[in-house]
Amino acid sequence: MLNVNQFISAHITGRNRSMFVDDIEANRNILEKEIEGRSVLVIGGAGTIGSSYIRAILPFRPSKLVVVDINENGLTELTRDLRSTYGMCVPEEYHTYPLSFADPIFEKIFRAAKGFDIVANFSAHKHVRSEKDVYSVQALIENNVLKARKLLDLLSEFPPRHFFCVSTDKAANPVNIMGASKKIMEDMIMAYSDRFKISTARFANVAFSNGSLLAGFIDRLMKRQPLSAPNDVKRYFVSPDESGQICMLACILGQNREIFFPKLGEEQMMTFSSIADQFLNSLGYEIKYCSSEEEARRFAAEMPAESNIYPVYYFVSDTTGEKSFEEFYVQGEQTNMFRFQSLGVIENIKARPGSELEGFLNKLETVLCKAESEKADIVCTIKEFIPNFEHVEKGKNLDQKM
Repeated sequence: MLNVNQFISAHITGRNRSMFVDDIEANRNILEKEIEGRSVLVIGGAGTIGSSYIRAILPFRPSKLVVVDINENGLTELTRDLRSTYGMCVPEEYHTYPLSFADPIFEKIFRAAKGFDIVANFSAHKHVRSEKDVYSVQALIENNVLKARKLLDLLSEFPPRHFFCVSTDKAANPVNIMGASKKIMEDMIMAYSDRFKISTARFANVAFSNGSLLAGFIDRLMKRQPLSAPNDVKRYFVSPDESGQICMLACILGQNREIFFPKLGEEQMMTFSSIADQFLNSLGYEIKYCSSEEEARRFAAEMPAESNIYPVYYFVSDTTGEKSFEEFYVQGEQTNMFRFQSLGVIENIKARPGSELEGFLNKLETVLCKAESEKADIVCTIKEFIPNFEHVEKGKNLDQKM
């Protein structure tokens, strides 16, 4: 049976303990002071990163935790997990709500609570594959940007002590609409930094997170289907626990208008195909390298139940939005690599004028509302706001691959 955490430690991160343990210990007094006895709202808390954030923050004993997520089953499992974990400090005031933060009932809940001390938003379209046609792009932008703006307006009435909204490495020199939407989100939340403290984090792929390619390896194996992965795309990886810890550290220790990122070296990037090889080898399989999806599917369908040979199909990425490498910051951003042992910080971010942001968002909404608008119209509108948005349309998306 596969132990996912052990596999991540041995074959992906190469770390026997979290890279953020020392930073947590060095700042334990501050974390305790800022979290203990406070009220916490986590939006999108049933996902991998949101739930890991909750597990990172609960040992510091907040007095109240409210978790909102559209995934009802995910919230159920979150509660079972928290209440089944020895030593987990679940507060007496603990509530989960299966709804969207854009629903009117969320506003009722928020106003009844008169706000929260700590608010963290993990609700997002996070996959590059979310970019397909004009409809999928509109849904992505509405969730990552426009609905998030309504949340910020609500928070302005009851300003939190700490506000965190998760970003992505793909916001640095974005090449896909998901990354561009997160760059817009970064600029948008910074525009509210005169109302309450704002921080965010760009970080690496979370190994075996919900819906990720690596998590898909487990599903494919259970269904005796071939593994498929690009062999030319390199990514940084953190463990699920590390993903929540970096968000907690950025949320609580971040100063106003700061972006956190993990200090990872280029030599730590891995290809998905190399991870797939190690995944199968760790389970005792020999690998059958196939030259097409159809060959891989046929081999999987015909292999005996006791076979120790498993089919894979690796390919050169040719879909819209894929970036062959990762970066956490860009030229012109002021980075501090010395404040923390395992975290870099982009400091002194200049907030874009509110009028400029408002004008762009209004124009973007107008384009989205036009029935005749195409995906290219949305891309052109975004490029006006993000000049370094290097989007290349290849006419193929990840839904067309295994």
